[in-house]
This record gives sequence, C-alpha cells and structure tokens, in this order.
Amino acid sequence: MARRRSLPRLGLAVPVALALTASLGFLPASASAAPRIPSAAQAEDAHTLSYVVNTRTDHRTIAEVQRAITAAGGTVVVTYDGIGVIVAHSADPGFGGRLRAVRGVESAGATRTAPLSAAGTTEAGAVRRLSEAEVATIAKASGSGTEPLEAEQWALRAIGADKAAEINPGSRDVTVAVIDTGVDDTHPDLAPNFSPSQSANCASGKADTTYGSWRPVDANYFHGTHVAGTIAAARNGVGVAGVAPGVKVSGITVSQPTPRQLIYAESVVCAFVFAADHGVQITNNSYYVDPWQYNCLDDPDQKAIVDAVNRAQLYAQRKGTLNVAGAGNANHDLASDGFTDGGSPNDSTPASRTVDPHRCWDLPAQLPGVVTVSATGAKGAKAYYSNYGLGVIDVAAPGGDQYQASDTPSKEGGILSTLPGNQYGYEQGTSMATPHASGVAALLKSAHPEATPAQLQALLKAQADNPGCPAGPNGGGTADPVCAGGKRVNGFYGFGIVNALRAVE
Repeated sequence: MARRRSLPRLGLAVPVALALTASLGFLPASASAAPRIPSAAQAEDAHTLSYVVNTRTDHRTIAEVQRAITAAGGTVVVTYDGIGVIVAHSADPGFGGRLRAVRGVESAGATRTAPLSAAGTTEAGAVRRLSEAEVATIAKASGSGTEPLEAEQWALRAIGADKAAEINPGSRDVTVAVIDTGVDDTHPDLAPNFSPSQSANCASGKADTTYGSWRPVDANYFHGTHVAGTIAAARNGVGVAGVAPGVKVSGITVSQPTPRQLIYAESVVCAFVFAADHGVQITNNSYYVDPWQYNCLDDPDQKAIVDAVNRAQLYAQRKGTLNVAGAGNANHDLASDGFTDGGSPNDSTPASRTVDPHRCWDLPAQLPGVVTVSATGAKGAKAYYSNYGLGVIDVAAPGGDQYQASDTPSKEGGILSTLPGNQYGYEQGTSMATPHASGVAALLKSAHPEATPAQLQALLKAQADNPGCPAGPNGGGTADPVCAGGKRVNGFYGFGIVNALRAVE
C-alpha cells in the first residue's frame, strides 16, 4: 500500500501508486556569506504563539477583552466582531490561562504548539503528473464532444456529471470557494470560471485581497488547484471538465507559506467569514485544522480551536453558505468508542493518544451543519483509506483508490484534475471526494437558487444513490472496517454516493 502523503493538514489527500515527488528546499548559504543577525521581530517570533480568544459578541465585552489582551502582553491581530473571535499573538506561555480568567471570555487557547517562526520540516509533495505523451494518448481516446482528457475522468461518469452538463452545467450566480493551499487562476481550465472578487489569502488570520494573493506559492502547492478543477474546470476544449463547469470558483488560501503547508484555526476562521461576507454559496474544505488531527473538548487549547472554527462556519451558514468537508484518510470509524491518533500535534513532536470521536472532532468535517464526505473508488466501494461512521458521514463521492482499477485507458484509480503551471495530474483521497460533492451541491444550488444551506444539504442527501453495506470486505481488501446501517443510510456512504444527473433533472 502506498504511504499516505505526509501532508496530513491537506489530510485529505493520498498519493496514487507510482506518484512522482517534488519537494521544497532551501538553497545553501554561500561559504563566504556573513551570518545574518536575526531582527528583533524574528527573535520575538521565535517564542510567539497565535491564539484564538472567543468572547461574547457585544461591543463592550469585545473592547474589554481587547484591552485585557494588551495588558497581558499580547497583540491583537484581528477581531471578528460578528462572531466574537479575536486572533492574538503572545510570547507568554501563560497567556491562554490569563485570558480564560477574563470576564466575557468563553474560551481561549493557542492554535499551534510551534512558534510563528517555525517553518517545519521540508517534506515531499506527491502527485502523479501527466507527461506530454500521456496527454496526447488520452486525447486520442476521448470521444468527440468531450474534453481532451475526459476519457480518464471515470469519476465524472460514475456520478453522471458528463450527462448533467448537457442539461445544466451550473449557474454563474453560484460560487464555490476552495479553502485550501491556493488556486492557480491562470490555468486555462480555471481562468474562465475564476472569481477574483471572492478570493483572498487568509494564511495570517486576516484576509489579504491583493490581486493574486490567492495563488499557490509554487507548483508544490498543487492541492487547491487540483480540487478547484474537479469542481469547475470549464468545458472549453482544453484539458479536463469539472462536475459543475458553468459555476464560478474562487480560492481562499489558508496554508502557511512553508514546506509543511500547515492550516491553523485563525486562517480557517478568516476563510469562513470572508466567504460568507463575499456572497459565496458553497465552501469546499479538503483539509483538517492543524496541528491536531482531532481536537478534544477536554483540552482548553483544543476546545478554543473548536469554538472559534465552529463560530465561523455557523456564521457562514447563517449568511447562506453550505460548507462541505472531507471525512479524512485514516480509515477511522468516527462513530466508534475510540481509536489511536498517532500524528498529533503535527507542528512539533507527535505523541500517540486515544481519542473519543464523540468529544474529539475532525475539524471542520464533524461540526454541526457541515456536509461530511467519505470517498469511494472506481468500483463504487469505500476507498481503503476513507474515514467512515454511521451518523457521521452524510454522503460519499469518488475520491479514487489505487486498489480499484478504473475503466479508463490507463486503468488509473486516482482522480485526474488540474495542477499549477497548466499541468494535470492524479491524486486520491477524501480531498478529491469532497469537490465532487461540492460540485453536485453547486448544481443543486443552480437548480434551486433559493435553497438554504440546510435545504441544500437535504437535497444533496435525497439525490444520492446508496449501494448499501457490502456483504464482504470493502474495496481495499481489508475486513477491518465494519459498515453499520442499511440501504437508506450507513456508515460507509451516509445517504449515498452523490449523483450529478439527478441534481439537474
């Protein structure tokens, strides 16, 4: 079995077999170069953590808490008045405890265990990129009236998206925001549908709307561009097609500009609020909030993270935004009594711990009102890596599975989509399942423009096809996962595998 890509904050992406690797690195300093003396700001950052402080939402309380943050030696970075979330920085290890004692503060905690200046370990980002020869071969296999690489897009056919596009490709009044590592809006498959006015960079916790700020740092930050192509790659005679090729897509960058590409709570809070305030109808969330794979409510820091992110995503729902998120790639039963998390915190030194999924949540996937998506392979079975759980999974969608060969010319089990630099490549994971579900949700919103997020989620569940629990082992060949439930709803597929054709009929 191929090793999961060691970027768990994109948690939701696993490389296909034979993946090509690319890594970020640092050029060695010249032997004759004088050593650099750290600036005062750099020296402070070496000990500074970021915090979320969650308060009551009245102006008086927020102002008092802001003063308390300053008095405790902290710095206010940004305040989200409407949800009572303040992002602050402090180098004092006791800062969180001091703020929790302030009147009007409902929770407060550090969003990371490593200081702001920590870049983390350089890691490989894996993706199977198409060569020019493969592009030419696939183009020959694609039929007339299809996109040049559509022969390889088994997932579109699996959910009827190819036929749905002939009926209703989606409305220009609907935008899906890709909250991720950045989107390359210059890609010819994405440029026709990209919405700059609904895009930003939220990595700092405060939205930067400078033109182009949403773009990935370089080609190693391919995750968000891949996700965006699955949702809304245009049917323009170039490359691939998206599930909803007529809707708009935007990019909200939340990953840190370091090799680790970590995604912290303050960035996600910023993204949900920005999306809601800029008229986004659907957000796609193919990640989990670092540094904890599961945030436990009995820990004051992790509780504050849950509180802040939940306030932001509920705010988005109230403003009319449906939030869709991947269930995760650990093959965990999220409805069980407990399992081992061996990878948290992932920004410092991980330690093995047993978590109770009823009190330790994958964010944002397990928050109320969020559509939680599991992954299937080309044979329609649960992908071997996908998390599952009765009452947790809402719907399933194609995410790819190297053990389930497709009916394409290459037999590739991964998902083909766009990559930065006008490229294309395969990935697999619940990261890839989520944009298929988001694309179908966008088609439903196009057909039912007045639908609220709750109504849209109900429509998404209603049009899904549920194969029921398998009689034997799931598609990965392991008998460990147990599918609880029946034909109507179960732990592997929730209410079923999304169906684009039904969404537009």
